[in-house]
This record gives sequence, C-alpha cells and structure tokens, in this order.
Amino acid sequence: MRMILDSVYAQYNRREFVHPDPLEVLYSYDNLYDREIVALIASSLAYGQVKQILKSLSVVLNRLGLNPYAYLKEKSEKSIKETFAGFKHRFTTDTELIELLLAIKRVTAEYGNLKTCFLSGYSEQDETILSALSTFVESIRNHMDSPAPSSLLPSIEKGSACKRLHLFMRWMVRSDEVDPGGWHDAVDASKLIVPLDVHMHRMCVELKMTHRKQASLRCALEATEAFRKLMPEDPVKYDFCLTRFGIRKLQVSIKEFVAKGVA
Repeated sequence: MRMILDSVYAQYNRREFVHPDPLEVLYSYDNLYDREIVALIASSLAYGQVKQILKSLSVVLNRLGLNPYAYLKEKSEKSIKETFAGFKHRFTTDTELIELLLAIKRVTAEYGNLKTCFLSGYSEQDETILSALSTFVESIRNHMDSPAPSSLLPSIEKGSACKRLHLFMRWMVRSDEVDPGGWHDAVDASKLIVPLDVHMHRMCVELKMTHRKQASLRCALEATEAFRKLMPEDPVKYDFCLTRFGIRKLQVSIKEFVAKGVA
C-alpha cells in the first residue's frame, strides 16, 4: 500500500495541482509571522465552495496588506473594527472575523507570534498534537471579547473532526513542495492528525483506513493511526495528493492506482 501511496504522492503532490485551494494564498508570505496568521485565517474560512473561500480570503488579505503581522500590531482595535466591518463569508459575520483578528493581535502581543503560543501547550511526550491544539484554540478564544461560539474556531472537545484546524497544522508543520511549513523545526510531523473532509473521508474508506461512516474526530484518529503504520514519521503526508481526486475531479481514480499496485 505504501508504494501505491508514494506513487500518488509523486504524481500529484505538486504546486501545479494546488489551485483551487485556500493553501495557495500562503505562498505569497515568506515571513513566518505573516504566514502563520494568514494560514490561521485561511484555514478558518475554509468551508463551503472553494471559489467563495478564495474570494473571501482575497477581501481579507487585501485589507490586511502585504504584512499582516505588522498591520495587526500597529493598527488600533478601533481601526481594525472599521476596516473589516461588513465582511461576510457564508455563516461567518464581520463580528466573528473581527473577534478572530483582535484575538490574533492580542495573542501575538503576549507571545510574540502564534508559534510560541502553540508551543506553550505542546509536549514531545504527547502522542498527537490534539492536546496542544486544544490549548492553542482556548488561548485564542480567551483573547476574544465575546464568549459566544464562533464559526471560525471549531470545538475539539465536541468530537468534531476539526478539519480546518488540522489543515492549519498540516500547512505549518509539514514542509515539501506543497506545504510551506514554518513550524517544522519545533513540532513533530508524526503527531499530526489527518484533516478529514468529505474528500479525504471517502479516500480513507476506499483505502480501508477506516470503516466509520461519519467524518468525526474518532474517524480522523483511526485513519491517522492507519497512515502512521505506513509512514510513522509523517502520517499526514498523503492528505493533499489523495484529496486531489475529488477536488480536481481527476480522470483516474484511487481504485485504479490500487489495482495497478496489486497487479
């Protein structure tokens, strides 16, 4: 099976297959502090049709300018509220986006950057990043003015697969032709969890990485463990290339790859 997956990785884990994907907006940011902020915003808005996601991201990033870190650091909270008033992305209101941006501003003021904030709850002894990610989300929420639930930050404790949060972690921790990385020197890729959306869930079922019918956190952990047996140091390695089959509507199917591998 690993030979089959490596063949899929070699063929589709390339920049030319990224569009359309919110990941593509990260490539414009060489500065790590900017990239991690953009990654958190992009992953948080990564729900719904990808065309609308990219459109909404374009609106946000144009207003943040070329250096989002500096923008949030230097602008007053009043100015940020005025700049992003009227924003809308499906269920996400301008209030929710502004709450997230102000929380990022406050977190980076306290920790210096998002990476340091995440590492404050990270332990090498943990089997996965789940505990550290939960602490990270809690830290961001604690810096928001409103205690109300937000469409941008899913609750890990409720058993959701939290695809968007795990996308964020994949983008920041892995480093290859597709994933730009930035945290890979501090967070072990072996601890990542598969970002389980409808496309990846279908792939995992077809590859017999899970038999669960719902894309829950349990399903994501089960699939991750199956991938970890094949690639202990990088269980999320195949996430991007496997989701290309559904997202890009490729003419070839994963079943054909498996059939060739078995033949």
